[in-house]
Formats: sequence, structure tokens, C-alpha cells
Amino acid sequence: MQSPLARIVAEPIDEAEVMAAVSDPECGALVMFHGIVRDHDGGRGVSALDYRSHPEAERFIAECVTSESERTGLRLAAVHRVGELAIGDAALVAAASAAHRKEAFDAIETLVERIKREVPIWKRQHFSEGLSEWVGL
Repeated sequence: MQSPLARIVAEPIDEAEVMAAVSDPECGALVMFHGIVRDHDGGRGVSALDYRSHPEAERFIAECVTSESERTGLRLAAVHRVGELAIGDAALVAAASAAHRKEAFDAIETLVERIKREVPIWKRQHFSEGLSEWVGL
């Protein structure tokens, strides 16, 4: 198995690249997760997000993807975007492929939860009323 796709990027995520990284003719299921910037949080309107990462964040995301791929035996990929994101932008795109859908769904859920928990990325929420706050510090 080739080295999994696991990156931190400042530009819009190439979703086709993430999908291609896990595509395999032996797999009957390919599940993709798109973490999209939404326009609200906790009852407040959100106008934008600003993501910042630790200089070694890419090593952390690669560790998550690689270890989960080794644990499950599945093809996995994940790309997280940093910088200023607008409502509707993809902040995280992750994918898993497997012979059957349950394996792929379970793997993508575990991978996304690990990334959120272990990769040092913080977000600043910009609210509609002009205030902002950091999340995850």
C-alpha cells in the first residue's frame, strides 16, 4: 500500500485528489467526509473562520491517517485547510475506502475524531456582530 495522503494546505482542498488517493477497484465503498464552514455556532451567527496550525501539524495528521490505515487495513486520506475560510468552504476533507460500507463509515468517523482531537489546529470564529473568539486553545 502506498503512503496515505495526509496534508495541511492553505489553498482550497482538491476533493478529487482526496478521492483518488483512496480509490481502489477492490473497494465497493468509498466514504468522504467534508467538514464545511457553517454560518452559525452556539446560537450566534458566524461570518468566517480563521484556522491556524502548529508548524508540525502535518506530521500529526500524517500520524493519524497512517496509524488508522494500518489498524484497519483500509485506504484513508485527509487534508485540512488553514487560513481564512468563508462560509461554505471545506476545512477538512477525509476519505476511506473498503470492501463494504460499514467498514468505510466506521473508519472515517474514527479518523475524523482523531484528527479533531490530536492535530494541533485552532480556529478563530468571526461572528456576525463583529466579535471573534478562538476555539481549541
